[in-house]
Amino acid sequence: MTSAEAPAVRQRSVLGTLLLVIVLVPLTIAVLLSPLLIRTFLFQPFNIPAGSMKPTLLVGDYMFVSKYSYGYNRYSFPFSPPLALISRRVFASEPERGDIVVFRLPKDPSTDYVKRVIGMPGDRIQMTSGLLHINGTPVKRERIEDFVETEENGHQVRTKQWRETLPNGVSHPTLDIIDNSFLDNTKEYRVPAGHYFMMGDNRDNSSDSRVENAVGYVPAENLIGRAQIMFWSVDEKGHIRSERLATKVR
Repeated sequence: MTSAEAPAVRQRSVLGTLLLVIVLVPLTIAVLLSPLLIRTFLFQPFNIPAGSMKPTLLVGDYMFVSKYSYGYNRYSFPFSPPLALISRRVFASEPERGDIVVFRLPKDPSTDYVKRVIGMPGDRIQMTSGLLHINGTPVKRERIEDFVETEENGHQVRTKQWRETLPNGVSHPTLDIIDNSFLDNTKEYRVPAGHYFMMGDNRDNSSDSRVENAVGYVPAENLIGRAQIMFWSVDEKGHIRSERLATKVR
């Protein structure tokens, strides 16, 4: 190598290193941030720790929730930035009656809840003898086969099950553990503007909008996303419920 060739080689080496840095640094940042970006803007996993949404969702279910369904607000981001930084929902979209949604509990915004949207803004909601009424009209429901669960000791527990059809045609199962329980007979609730009335499918075992001092009406800005698909499910013994994997949440 001549003395004239040496600077050219060094120059190519420096240029190559610079190009490598320019390519690798953004790529590394993208790889590191991609899970955070997916979780913030696309899908976030949630698990079901309690039975308020039986028989639709079971304890031990894991599902993906779409963050884009209702737009983005401060609860869409990790650590929930202060309200002053993100004061309104961006790309807002209204949920449909019957959607299963994850939201922040109005009484305790650090807690996530999952329920079904039953009442829209302006609706009148009431339970009478276990029958749901929306705007003064009883919702259609039909008795179907009992929901059967097997306890650890092998004993089977049977619960009365109904199929309820909401005014927009959304049909889903509900459970009725006790006839004329406390939550089977309520006052008439009037859903305020910008709020939603949420209920669990396990009607006698769900703390939801019927319990005003615990949940109450849910503001639109507390919505996180819509439940979409089950990606994992295990029972109390750790056995995989293979029949529930990759099923759509309805």
